[in-house]
Amino acid sequence: MAKISAQFVCAECGAAHRKWSGRCDACGAWNSIHEEAPVASGPKGPLAKGRAITLSALDTEEPPPPRSLSGIAEFDRVLGGGLVPASAILVGGDPGIGKSTLLLQSVAAFARRGLKTLYISGEEAAAQVRMRAQRLGLGDAPVRLGAETNLRDILTTLDAERPDLVVIDSIQTMWLDSVDSAPGSVTQLRAASHELVTLAKRRGISVILVGHVTKDGQIAGPRVIEHMVDCVLYFEGERGHQFRILRAVKNRFGPADEIGVFEMTGAGLAEVPNPSALFLSERGQPAAGSVVFAGIEGTRPMLTEIQALVAPSPLSNPRRTVVGLDGGRLSTILAVLEARCGIPFAGLDVFLNVAGGMRVSEPAADLAVAAALLSAREDVALPADCVVFGEISLSGALRPVAQSENRLKEAAKLGFTTAMLPKGGKPGPGAGVSLREMADLTGFVGEVFGAG
Repeated sequence: MAKISAQFVCAECGAAHRKWSGRCDACGAWNSIHEEAPVASGPKGPLAKGRAITLSALDTEEPPPPRSLSGIAEFDRVLGGGLVPASAILVGGDPGIGKSTLLLQSVAAFARRGLKTLYISGEEAAAQVRMRAQRLGLGDAPVRLGAETNLRDILTTLDAERPDLVVIDSIQTMWLDSVDSAPGSVTQLRAASHELVTLAKRRGISVILVGHVTKDGQIAGPRVIEHMVDCVLYFEGERGHQFRILRAVKNRFGPADEIGVFEMTGAGLAEVPNPSALFLSERGQPAAGSVVFAGIEGTRPMLTEIQALVAPSPLSNPRRTVVGLDGGRLSTILAVLEARCGIPFAGLDVFLNVAGGMRVSEPAADLAVAAALLSAREDVALPADCVVFGEISLSGALRPVAQSENRLKEAAKLGFTTAMLPKGGKPGPGAGVSLREMADLTGFVGEVFGAG
């Protein structure tokens, strides 16, 4: 039998190489290629047969999976309405953002509601986790703690304990002795994740895996881990802000792109039931460059403040600084304003920010961004009781966006009386909000700023 030779795998993207090199040809990362032993192949030949699997009809009716609620409404919302048994969840986030704090509070809440929970830490000793629990006021929660990195020992313990929920913090510290690679390598991550997910499905245990992230904000390791699990959550936030966003990017048991909002306090993470009111709480008198955008995050309408500053630039190449929005989208909006409306931004520095540390990605923010830029450039403040939303096309036309009625209802709930939006949508009654509909960007500029 031929000897299986070693292979070289990139730790960033998982690409396999025939020999070692300093730079990965697939992703361009430096010093990320490591030698790893390949996984042995299974039996071959006519006698190597598997067992027949059970098939069912497509119209078979099955009851929906039961869910367990933690009592933390924001966490349950992101999971799609509660924790599903035998589910595998991957949680990623920047170092120090509060992942361990969030999960410790969550498992304590599940434990107090009758679930048998385990917390396995590969980064901290059990005494350190216990100290954090006491600081958060969770010292009396019936959570079992463990500190171990050997996955074989962890699997044996889970088979014996049969918990309802287990947290593994973190998957990058786990190692399987049957794999000849260092902890955190691509092969170890793939094998450890496969063993834990398989155990979750076989024993009916819900598993939450904590994952480290790269400098680009992606979960470190091969992307196959995200395909293995049922739910992928990202815990986001700026260190300078107290707000934290738990965002679902994949969920087999609920809507994706759902978010939960938390506030970091001295006693841990506190859920924010009405994030729109909190993000707008420090908004004072109307100011030039400040516009309120009525957005949608998952199924939740949310109002955020978009701020712009436009100033003469002493540089030959003016600065374009964006925080919380896509920089490419800003360049597109500036080009449309100049080409379709004749409003140049050459020779001007442009700074754009979403207040409160929020990140906005939907195209419906185009009109609010354009309004903030024009307001800052012309030094004209929009009314304080006005919200703006709409998509801008390259031709300068304004396109309607989805869920306009929910956006308007959220605006009316917070006291806004006027909304600027594209013409042609189906906003509904608007709950008492006066609608100012425009067909194109030129008409918007002319009506709001008296130019165009």
